[in-house]
Amino acid sequence: MPRIELSSGPIDYQDTGGEGPVLVLAHGLPMNETQWRKVVPLLDGYRCVLPTLPLGGHRQPMNPDADLSQRGVALLLGEFIAGLGLDRVTLVLNDWGGGQFLVSEGQDRCIARLVLVACEAFDNFPPGPAKAMAQVCRIPGGVWLLTRLMRVPAFRHNRGGYGGMSLRGVPDEIMDDWFAPATRSRAIRRDFAKFATGAPGRETLLAWSDRLREFDRPVLVVWATEDRLMPREHGPPAGRAVPAGPAGRDRRLVHPHPRGPARTTRPSAHRLPDPNRSGTGPKGLLSAGRQADATAATTLPSMSMSKPQPGPVPLGAA
Repeated sequence: MPRIELSSGPIDYQDTGGEGPVLVLAHGLPMNETQWRKVVPLLDGYRCVLPTLPLGGHRQPMNPDADLSQRGVALLLGEFIAGLGLDRVTLVLNDWGGGQFLVSEGQDRCIARLVLVACEAFDNFPPGPAKAMAQVCRIPGGVWLLTRLMRVPAFRHNRGGYGGMSLRGVPDEIMDDWFAPATRSRAIRRDFAKFATGAPGRETLLAWSDRLREFDRPVLVVWATEDRLMPREHGPPAGRAVPAGPAGRDRRLVHPHPRGPARTTRPSAHRLPDPNRSGTGPKGLLSAGRQADATAATTLPSMSMSKPQPGPVPLGAA
């Protein structure tokens, strides 16, 4: 797996390569690039870049003095994008929503489009059920205890935690992979704890979120109807937090899942660059949806230049 050295330490990533529009796909705690394993194959014609951020599932520890707060990881994501020489990327956030803070920090120059899919928003950092986990991570040895508890099926699949992220359940081999680095490495557990306890207070979070109004490029907001971690009522306000573009050309949308997270949504009216064209010409349609088969990821099926594809489309079992 490729690796880039940044100011806070090494970041592993996957890069499908190619000349198509660039999608940077971020993940949640303590996940890695496998969160997107069923999505990337659907994105023929796009260059997909998947960093493994230091949220606890990363395989190489960060520097001891690395800032792994919400703000610190957001800035690290921006440094990653710049370090690879990427420009005009579409940044897709799911589960972890801290990438939004690139806007509040004025570090969003390389971001041409933003997609928020059932992710942390407003003051929901960390999301409700995860707040208890954050408190455990404040205790010395707390992350070590958490990794041991995750071996117990009743805890692992509890609907109030990771078991509630999917209607079908997160496959054990995927969950094992996510928690393996923290299970075996004290330094990774240190990083895990730093991130899990690194959210600022409510007033700061809301102030940062308010600055999303300054983002003047296309934004798509997609929310799931049965998500236990990301409140359904956050979807519409998140869509209204950013203004529409000139003459409505880049109007921001809220596109909830009327038939639940077990299926993709129908293609929305929001548009992304067509992979078969360059520049700012005609654009293809985007379809996004929270995946119910345990990846907790957006789904961006193949693009159509004519009319929306039939949907929602069932997702394959994990």
